[in-house]
Amino acid sequence: MAELVSPVTRQVSTEKWKAGTPIVDINLKDVEDCLIYDRRGVSFLFKSLYQDSKSVIIFVRNFLCYSCKEYVDDLSKVPRGALEEAGIRLVVIGQSTHQHIEPFCLLTGYSHEMYVDPERSIYLKLGMKREETFTDSALPSPHVKSGLFMGQIKSIWRAMTSPAFDFQGDLHQQGGAIIAGPGSQVHFCHFDMNRLDHMPITWLLQLAGVQQSLDFSPKPKIMH
Repeated sequence: MAELVSPVTRQVSTEKWKAGTPIVDINLKDVEDCLIYDRRGVSFLFKSLYQDSKSVIIFVRNFLCYSCKEYVDDLSKVPRGALEEAGIRLVVIGQSTHQHIEPFCLLTGYSHEMYVDPERSIYLKLGMKREETFTDSALPSPHVKSGLFMGQIKSIWRAMTSPAFDFQGDLHQQGGAIIAGPGSQVHFCHFDMNRLDHMPITWLLQLAGVQQSLDFSPKPKIMH
């Protein structure tokens, strides 16, 4: 019997990506034995994240990136109960050393799972982009509030005031999002073209099966 492989998935993230979007062909068997590390430096096989349950796995550029920081700010607002009700794990993976996980979680208020791939093995084997591509049709991420200039100033300031002065990952590496599991099945895959090309969180969670509606708008709510 021929070996079953993960299906080819279409890279889409919202209306603007539905037409003319390239096919992203990934096979998780290529990366299932890659090591990831938790905040204590303990290693795990990548496949442990999705082997027994469906997982939303988000790869970020680097922990100093202002757009990644603001994206994870909003990920921190996802209620744990909504994930548990849907039987879904929410995971963020960075590409720094494990010592940067705890400070980044404290900075963003993120309390879900976070790991690092310091060698960028998974990023490279899955074919995530390095360098940025911008197009006229691209819309800015709804989760990034800072402009380019102020965002970079914030990133530089955080680098200068960090106890360990480093860039916390390859500055040119782009991230992405995958919905996978149980097993090696890939339900959805999106690779970022640039620092603003994030999957809108609400849309990503809905694809994964979360029923609860989430509002990440910074506008004040009117209570009736």
